[in-house]
Parts: sequence; C-alpha cells; structure tokens
Amino acid sequence: MADLRHRYAEPHRAYHTWDHIAALLRWFDERAAGMRDADAVFLAILFHDAIYDPRARDNEARSAALLAGAALPDFDAASVGRAVRLTEATAAHRIPDGLDVDETGDMAEFLDMDLSILGAPQHAFKAYDRAIRREYRHVFWPVFALARRRILASFLARPTLYFSDWGRSTFESPARSNLHQKLRILG
Repeated sequence: MADLRHRYAEPHRAYHTWDHIAALLRWFDERAAGMRDADAVFLAILFHDAIYDPRARDNEARSAALLAGAALPDFDAASVGRAVRLTEATAAHRIPDGLDVDETGDMAEFLDMDLSILGAPQHAFKAYDRAIRREYRHVFWPVFALARRRILASFLARPTLYFSDWGRSTFESPARSNLHQKLRILG
C-alpha cells in the first residue's frame, strides 16, 4: 500500500492522485455488497492508475501488469485476474466482449465509479477539468483543446455514458450537462 500511495503522490499528477482513489473507495463502500467479486473491484480501484504518465499511451496496460505481478497473498488468483481485466478496461472505458455475466456487472460498476467525476456537481467537475489540464500542461493549448473536445464528444456520442443502472441513474444526466457545457467553452 505504501508503494501505491507513493505512486499516486508523484509530482506530475493533479487529478490521478490518491484523492481519486479515495473517491472511488467511497463509491465502492456503497456498492460492494451487490458485487460478485468485490475483491477484484477493490484491487482494480487501487491499481488502475498506479502507473500514470500523461506522455504515455500504455498506462492502463502497465498498471494492469503491476497488479498482476504484485504480491497479494490475501487475495485469490481468480480475483487478481479479474482485477487485471478491470484495470485494462479503463483504457477504452468500455466493457470488453467475452465476459461472463457476473464479471460484466462488476465491470459496469467499476467503470461507472471511475467516470463518476463526469457527473459530479459542477464545481467538482470544473476542478477535475483544471487538474487534467495541469497533468497535460506539456501539451500546447490548441492541441490540448482539440484533443479534449474529441474525447469529451466521444463520450457524448455514446448512447449512454454509464453501464450500470446505478451509474445511469446517478451520473448520466449531470455528466451530459457538464460535458455539453465544457464543449461550449472549448468552442
């Protein structure tokens, strides 16, 4: 755990910090009772952004590999394997094909937790957005703004942003409002 906390405290992080993990753990505390493999979701929350380099394109895969290689004697191998798949899914924020029904439900809840910030109250969404810009301060503003517009528009183009009934009922409407407002600002 100390290694993870150290990783989440790296100086180039502004949003992908331990505060993000703590927010997901609060959602986890609310939702864990209904999960098929709560251990897998718990591990995925802890590890999914353990490796985060805004200049890299393989953070999720590297975080999943870190998880797969971690000494986790209190967790069974099946849960660790599921946690690895959950972590890998954050790359596209989509549920991959071929999962069994039990794993799909946990995946939906986990991905919805990870994107819960999009449906946060406006002041929290704005703070998140500023933090993302700080993480990508090395990117020239017009290039960043164009990429950000594309990413946010791709979320809005989905029939739903969230995969679980809980995620849709809790976050969908405010997330769409936040994203539309941000896209208007970006032009």
